[in-house]
Amino acid sequence: MIYKTDYHMHTWFSDGRSAPEDYVAPAIKAGLKEIGFSEHLTLFKGPLEWSMNSSDVTAYLNHIRNLRENVNNIKIKTGLEVDFFPGKEKEIQSYLSKMDLDYIIGSVHYLGDDTVDMGPEFYEGKNLDRLFVTYFEQVSAAVASGLFDIIAHCDLIRIFGFKPSIEKEPLYRKLAKDIKTHDVVLEINTNGKNRPINDFYPDRRFLHIFREEKVPVCVNSDSHMPERVGQHFEEAYKLLRNTGYTEMAVFNKRERFMVPFK
Repeated sequence: MIYKTDYHMHTWFSDGRSAPEDYVAPAIKAGLKEIGFSEHLTLFKGPLEWSMNSSDVTAYLNHIRNLRENVNNIKIKTGLEVDFFPGKEKEIQSYLSKMDLDYIIGSVHYLGDDTVDMGPEFYEGKNLDRLFVTYFEQVSAAVASGLFDIIAHCDLIRIFGFKPSIEKEPLYRKLAKDIKTHDVVLEINTNGKNRPINDFYPDRRFLHIFREEKVPVCVNSDSHMPERVGQHFEEAYKLLRNTGYTEMAVFNKRERFMVPFK
């Protein structure tokens, strides 16, 4: 049996719909051994409806710590999903260094002043080739920053199904090499199935590239409601097996361990 974890979940501390407690029973039912909460934290922007204010971080961390101390039949980990902004690496590091976390997920939502995932209107009138290249460059910069343990939905720019005219394989190949070089974990994000793209992140057609580059992986639901915890995990693990993966990453206190598929 696979040692299943789900480290990417959002509660009402950011843009999730339920309290952290509500995710425990569905996780146990889904056969998960560990869950981790990773609320959005977007420094230098805000206030935002979808991201936790920095003033709420202490309350969030205390809440998850208390939950962990009162739940015995599943391991609960504490994380954050932190937006990456080029040029702000030192400020982000300074802020995060004070926190007792099991892992930090890095994500790229913003290109300039706007996010790529809030609506298809972001793409109107823009050069898609340039957008895709710029997005992948920014994800690579996030990977190289040394700030993050996991990189989230690495090709989120696919969310609305817009397709550039350029060949995308070189973008994935370079990203995979960068992820391996900087020893970051790639997230297989199943929540893409609930988005217009209706598929996982990253694009499954290029998952073999990450395997060829020996990039470590984990599977996350990016759930914003309890019923999506562990969603589509059987399909995700089957895909990983078929691609040649034999182990996955787990975290404790920012230390990574690799666990074989069983």
